[in-house]
Amino acid sequence: MLKPEKEYVKKLIEENLRIGGRNFLEMRKLCVETGLYQKAEGSALVKLGETMVAVGIKMSVEEPFPDTPDEGILIVNAEFPPVASPEFEPGPPGDEAIELARVIDRGIRESRAIDFEKLCIVPGEKVWSVFIDIHVLNDDGNLIDASGIGAILALLNTKIPKYDQENDEVIYTEKTEPLPITKVPIPFTFAKIGNKILLDPCKEEEEAMDARFTVTIAEGKICAMQKGHGGFFTTEEVKNIIKTAMEKYKKVREILNI
Repeated sequence: MLKPEKEYVKKLIEENLRIGGRNFLEMRKLCVETGLYQKAEGSALVKLGETMVAVGIKMSVEEPFPDTPDEGILIVNAEFPPVASPEFEPGPPGDEAIELARVIDRGIRESRAIDFEKLCIVPGEKVWSVFIDIHVLNDDGNLIDASGIGAILALLNTKIPKYDQENDEVIYTEKTEPLPITKVPIPFTFAKIGNKILLDPCKEEEEAMDARFTVTIAEGKICAMQKGHGGFFTTEEVKNIIKTAMEKYKKVREILNI
């Protein structure tokens, strides 16, 4: 964004106005679909304003990590294809994609959203590995919240394939039971512009922001927090952010019907 455009966004914020006419603590319209991709074990499509993200779940049988021999494995990847934004470049994941995957991973892992012990097949030998693949289709800001919502919806939509232990073969065409989901983590991202705090920043607001703060809530509790983009937040601002996220959590779950 050019400097005059950033100054325009900041001037709007100073006048208590916002692009699109939203209130500072109002999210954009949220639309979701699940079960779109037949080749995936679970999937979801999320549209948050004009930001669009697709999430797919794949599962395979792997050897567990030595320190968790009786627990399944979680791996989160994010893809930023050039068609989603002129700022994205082809090639391996950049810093933004890596950060996005880590924030989503942390929210799911720290909330214990998945009962990993139920993904154990043979302790110390074989467990289910859950791969979450996030694909950005259009970036109009706040990829974290769109991806986090997509991830939990896709996990809730997932059915575990049949595993033939005798032949050590996963039969992907046959499904057994839903993934053991125990919590529903949802991230809420706030941007600080000047001395104002905004929920769910659009792309223009992200480019004008001084700092970013994401808090992930699950069942009324904080399970992860992430600060980014330099800048700072006061203790009071963080308290207000957490309070707002707690309030929005119930409303978003109602919208998602989960």
